[in-house]
Amino acid sequence: QKDDDIEEGDLPEHKRPPAPIDFTKIDPGKPESILKLTKKGKTLMMFVTVSGNPTEKETEEITSLWQGSLFNANYDVQRFIVGSNRAIFMLRDGGYAWEIKDFLVSQERCADVTLEGQVYPGKGADENEKGKNKTKPEKAKKKKDAVKKSNGVKEDNRATSQREEL
Repeated sequence: QKDDDIEEGDLPEHKRPPAPIDFTKIDPGKPESILKLTKKGKTLMMFVTVSGNPTEKETEEITSLWQGSLFNANYDVQRFIVGSNRAIFMLRDGGYAWEIKDFLVSQERCADVTLEGQVYPGKGADENEKGKNKTKPEKAKKKKDAVKKSNGVKEDNRATSQREEL
């Protein structure tokens, strides 16, 4: 074997072969079980919203407590604050994401957790938002933006508005 070959475990995640999926462990009644198995061993990110109207410092403190609790339960989680009430939790192994989501939504100050496009309301969510978990309404928003662009000045990806001959 060549000396410059990189071992399989040291390859970047996108170049590693996917882990084999054991289809006997899939529960057809739970679509989350399929996601759990397909995300195993892959990096995954989830968004967490802190309830109330916290400052960025309060969000930092609250999510730090959650991260510490998860660390004590042997979950490797990195935390990034992305707004005054939002944080991203990055997991090295996405197979644990749903267990971590269950922990987070049970916290008093958790408004919601967004995982794989699904929004799960937390214990601290407003009463009008505590419906069944919902999918993010991104598609409708994108359509509205497209309508606005088509009505306004047409934008393109060119540096100049007129074509120049060379």
